[in-house]
Amino acid sequence: MKIRLKFFIVVSEALVSLLFLPHTAIEAREGADVKAVVEGNTSFALDLYGRLRKEEGNLFLSPYSISTALAMTYAGARGETEKQMAKVLRLPLEQKQLHLAFSELQNKLNEDGKKGAYELSVANALWGQKGYPFLKDFLAMIKNSYGGGLNEVDFIKATESARTTINTWIEKKTNNKIKEIIAPGVLNDLTRLVLTNAIYFKGKWATQFEKKNTKEAPFILADGKKVNIPMMYQKSDFRYMEKEGCQILELPYKGDALSMLLLLPGKTDGLPALESRLVRDGPGGWLASMQGKREVVVYLPKFTMTKEFMLADVLRAMGMTDAFSLPPADFSGMTGKKDLFISAVIHKAFVDVNEEGTEAAAATAVVMRASSVQMTVFRADHPFLFLIRDNRSGSILFIGRVVNPTL
Repeated sequence: MKIRLKFFIVVSEALVSLLFLPHTAIEAREGADVKAVVEGNTSFALDLYGRLRKEEGNLFLSPYSISTALAMTYAGARGETEKQMAKVLRLPLEQKQLHLAFSELQNKLNEDGKKGAYELSVANALWGQKGYPFLKDFLAMIKNSYGGGLNEVDFIKATESARTTINTWIEKKTNNKIKEIIAPGVLNDLTRLVLTNAIYFKGKWATQFEKKNTKEAPFILADGKKVNIPMMYQKSDFRYMEKEGCQILELPYKGDALSMLLLLPGKTDGLPALESRLVRDGPGGWLASMQGKREVVVYLPKFTMTKEFMLADVLRAMGMTDAFSLPPADFSGMTGKKDLFISAVIHKAFVDVNEEGTEAAAATAVVMRASSVQMTVFRADHPFLFLIRDNRSGSILFIGRVVNPTL
């Protein structure tokens, strides 16, 4: 059963294990930088979610993807444009340190994804106008820190071919889950650069739901109405707690490196208040309060979401104003001139939650243009929040809500 959900995707927050203390001063500094970037990305993720949650219906987004794509763009920002982006994106370090920290995060994320009990991969790429004079230092920064090499295309004479090439790359990097992220008309003969990020995740539950136990059951909407949905069921030991009228459940994926955190308000119309608390306080306090495992009876809907967003307006509203017009946009770190501005920030994401586990993918494109005991029961049968996070660093990879699984 497919569920169309609203969804945005932000940009970057890679993951690093914080289980081992660094052994040298350099490692200690790098670890502190990575932690600072993760904390900044988390603040940006919650701020962005706080603004997007005003939209009606289901919501899903990847803070990691959006942060990464915009961090690459930030590498070319200077002057007031750079200051505004740093403030909005919660970027805590100077340019060189920042991108080295992002590199450490991404490398760890990809390394663990290759050797872990799950699939997790992050990829970046630059798509530049053939023959356009991008600065070598900028290209080297993106290549070395993000693995995003420059791919030359011809936006001027072959716009549609360039669009197809970029979309095909993203589709491949997301295991065919994100298609046509750049729609016809978004690019034109004034486009000079597109910065892209793609993230793909597939993990099996550490304790899977049995398909035979999935039954049709009512899901209670915020207004009290009911819709029938396929509800999964299992009874097992999980980390669980109740706090301030909210049930919190952690469902780990195989390998225990990543997990889904479910936050279920006690009242069917309690989601807005719970969202406000999450945006204000973050998930850290809840996680810190969770103790050992206990037996829990879990009812969780199967759901599939997909949505795309144009993020320029919300980023402007957050204070990143200069980047979207020329003048005053200053991306002279890309070309040596103030000749480019951001014309679009596009995000598209997909998630599928079923008995076996979770598959999620997202992509972000930044388009640059020139002028011109007592049995505990967790029954998610009314609106709830969910996050997919890396348990070692605390990075939020995805965040969303389900208000009506049938949409």
